[in-house]
Amino acid sequence: MDRFECINVEEAHQKMHQQTAVLVDIRDPQSYAMGHTPGAFHLTNDTLGAFMRDNDFDTAVMVMCYHGNSSKGAAQYLLQQGYDKVYSVDGGFDAWHPAFSGGSRAWRTLGVSAGCGYNISLCVE
Repeated sequence: MDRFECINVEEAHQKMHQQTAVLVDIRDPQSYAMGHTPGAFHLTNDTLGAFMRDNDFDTAVMVMCYHGNSSKGAAQYLLQQGYDKVYSVDGGFDAWHPAFSGGSRAWRTLGVSAGCGYNISLCVE
């Protein structure tokens, strides 16, 4: 594969379910911590070395970001590093989450005070 391929979330889900590709999530640490696809590897500058040590170049890699834009640059980078099959997930986590989360809302209370004695709760959709 000379260039990465764009795939939709259904194709990505199928590849992940069939274990024919690994999913990497390149969103920021806070977004990843708030919610991510089970089994997704959080790929950052700090974790890239570990990912490359643990995954051979013939491993198919699917890259997910927020909306499907930043993943394209990361997918191209992984190709340049030597990975044979790389995919960018169209729509990113914004498309994946509603399609495969069961439609439920998850509320998470952060240990951050709002300054008025209350903790902040965020809805992860």
